[in-house]
Amino acid sequence: MRHFFLVFLLFTGLVGFTKTDSLLVYNHLSSIPELPTGIISGLVTTADHQPAAFVTISVKGANKFTTTDEQGRFQLSVREGLHTLEISLIGQLTQEKVVEVKKDQTTFLQVSLVQNAKQLEFVTITAQRTLNEKLTTIGKLPVQARDLPQAILVLDKNILEKQQVLTMSDALQNMNGVYIMGTTGGFQEEIAARGYAFGSSNTFKNGARFNNGIKPELSAVEKMEVLKGGNAILYGNVGAGGILNIVTKKPKFEKGGEISFRAGSYAFYKPSIDIYGPVNNGGHVAYRVNASYENAGSFRKGVKSDRIYINPSISYKAGENTEVILEGDYLKDQRTPDYGTGAINYVVAAIPRDRFLNVPWAYNNSTQKTATGTVTHRISNVLGLRGVVSFQQYKNELFSANRPNASGAMVTADGTWTRGLQKTRTAENYYFSSLDLNAKLKTGNIQHTVLAGADADRYRTIATTFKTYANPTTSNKNIYDTINIFDPSGFNKRGDIPLLPEERITTSPILRYGLYAQDLVSLFDNLKVLAGVRYTYQLNQTATVDTLSKNTRGRIASFSNDAFSPKFGIVYQPSKATSLFASYTNSFAVNSGVDIYNNALSPSIIDQFEAGIKNDLFKGALSLNFTAYRIVNSNFAQTALFLADGTTANNNSNIKELSGETTSKGIELDIQTRPVNGFKILAGYSYNDMRYTGVNGNSVNGNKKGDRLRYNPAHTANASVYYTFSKESPLNGVYIGAGAFYIGDRLAGRNPTNSPGNTYKLMPLPDYITADIHAGYSHKNLSLRVKLSNLFDQLSYNAHDDNSVNPIAPRQFAATAAYKF
Repeated sequence: MRHFFLVFLLFTGLVGFTKTDSLLVYNHLSSIPELPTGIISGLVTTADHQPAAFVTISVKGANKFTTTDEQGRFQLSVREGLHTLEISLIGQLTQEKVVEVKKDQTTFLQVSLVQNAKQLEFVTITAQRTLNEKLTTIGKLPVQARDLPQAILVLDKNILEKQQVLTMSDALQNMNGVYIMGTTGGFQEEIAARGYAFGSSNTFKNGARFNNGIKPELSAVEKMEVLKGGNAILYGNVGAGGILNIVTKKPKFEKGGEISFRAGSYAFYKPSIDIYGPVNNGGHVAYRVNASYENAGSFRKGVKSDRIYINPSISYKAGENTEVILEGDYLKDQRTPDYGTGAINYVVAAIPRDRFLNVPWAYNNSTQKTATGTVTHRISNVLGLRGVVSFQQYKNELFSANRPNASGAMVTADGTWTRGLQKTRTAENYYFSSLDLNAKLKTGNIQHTVLAGADADRYRTIATTFKTYANPTTSNKNIYDTINIFDPSGFNKRGDIPLLPEERITTSPILRYGLYAQDLVSLFDNLKVLAGVRYTYQLNQTATVDTLSKNTRGRIASFSNDAFSPKFGIVYQPSKATSLFASYTNSFAVNSGVDIYNNALSPSIIDQFEAGIKNDLFKGALSLNFTAYRIVNSNFAQTALFLADGTTANNNSNIKELSGETTSKGIELDIQTRPVNGFKILAGYSYNDMRYTGVNGNSVNGNKKGDRLRYNPAHTANASVYYTFSKESPLNGVYIGAGAFYIGDRLAGRNPTNSPGNTYKLMPLPDYITADIHAGYSHKNLSLRVKLSNLFDQLSYNAHDDNSVNPIAPRQFAATAAYKF
């Protein structure tokens, strides 16, 4: 437990601050007794029962107010006694509600907005923030998306629930330009944007990184945020395509919850529960617990999965200006590894979609445990602190047949495949802490929104490899059996599970530190400039390699990298509804491994240029954003083909080469509406072209100039429309929806090289479009939602190299019944 809460010691001195003569004076032990307080918590809805965001809730006669969030919820800490709340929003009648607040208790208030008849128009726009008015947690600055010089996407709980999102693949169908680039083994979803993979350095949960080697659980998600493009100034050496943050549901100070049960195709079922409320009906401590269990078969015969998820959290109000949130996250995932249909000479094998090629006893077992603490403290109306500390433990063990076409065991033209075995184990401990200071200041007539902070994280990864299987009947070669992928009758003639002892344990510690500062300067009401810089230092400490069979220990020398990562952007707003922006970022990515001469690799330097326009049209009914970008990555690292002699094939993925330069360029179009007359629309289009644009002159093994990089679709498009029937309709409580998702052609296989005797080829993957339909009905506390996905039963594949070619899921049905209390 000491790992989880160590950083909170930094904040114990922040008991109170007072403001004297415009100076902030630290007041650790105030002699003035604190007056008794309580909590007003509430929910604001529109006339058609939709959550009303951006509604102002103010305490009459006091300088205290707040606004509702995306779910229409608000919370205020006030002194004991009677208070009059004023609820206001443009286009709605201002209402007043008298509330009695008692010491250390929570009073719940529910308000339904009433339209102002004098301001009624033919179009009714539901009270929600536009795409460009939304705030992001991951952006760290308390400003709207319209004021930042980069593309931003936020997907809230309403869409996630209506779409019945189960996996990241489902969610990304509404996040234009962010896509699944692979599903290696069927146990992970590899995310990418703008041609760059989102490794575990690019994926966050509640502001702290999580290991995405396991499919994230989405049942407890409040919203998902994507900051596209370069974000090195905030998070160090992250990939250039963008970052993803998953925000989980937080504790509430009113009692409630939901029990749901989802069932679907291929024996899928998933019960879930969500419970929240105040502790002892007080106004200082609240809790929330989300939990789910999932069990499923698959359209792939012989594939199954089983997972348990628990997400408890506690919120503690340490005063009007300080809040502490403690969150836990436990996920246990057990499933059958599935490397797909295989390929023959870089062509997808023509076998049925449901045919499973792995051994029947194969398993991939993962657990992920996380504890996160967040402290926010408002020092004054213009100054605040936010600290985060997190600890995560990730464990995985895989035992399976090798991938088809891996380790030299190729699938031959007649379908013959010699199956070997593989077994690995990984254990990773990850520690993270950050401290941010936000300030809104003025120098003359110029407004500054300042962020200054520091972060540190540490990885300790223990990778265990096992002895290669040696079959005594095949001269001790790694041959478990031989099958023909076209003839399933011979698949399971052998079913025993060999015992493979541990062979080697590699322990790799990594430390990373960062200092950063940036300022969003409002030079004029319509002109803003963002400027900042980050310093990052990363130390790959000495790694140890213990060979158990020989009782020896080797070492991999430590190495370090550091860099300054600047960011500069400008935002021009010719009107309140339009923002024109341009930005430049420079970042670096540490390259692991060594070159063919056993020297540490130099880092990859990334320059990114981005420009676009953000529009909120028709009084905020429609958001229309356009972005263009260009990303140049020098010294792109890939596994070396040969060792230093130029002829010996390299089988060690840790030995790499800098194959030159890559350039990614493209455009993105995002369209979102607020609910208008019951309709809500989300749509988007993206184009990306990423190629090798330079060959490293120091290597004859570089990829060919002009080659397109693998896995990235040239085009993606998405469109979803939802309609909620009005309160006056006979179908009150019903919504219907439909969505379409397009992924353009991609390349898998292996990039051909300039090396003599090259046999590598690229493997085209067909484009595809899927369509889903949704419907739901809510009455009082009960709701029922149904979904039919891949309506037209389209077939395509996600692939890694030519050895994990996984077909997309066919047409499937799902239904969810829920009860709120």
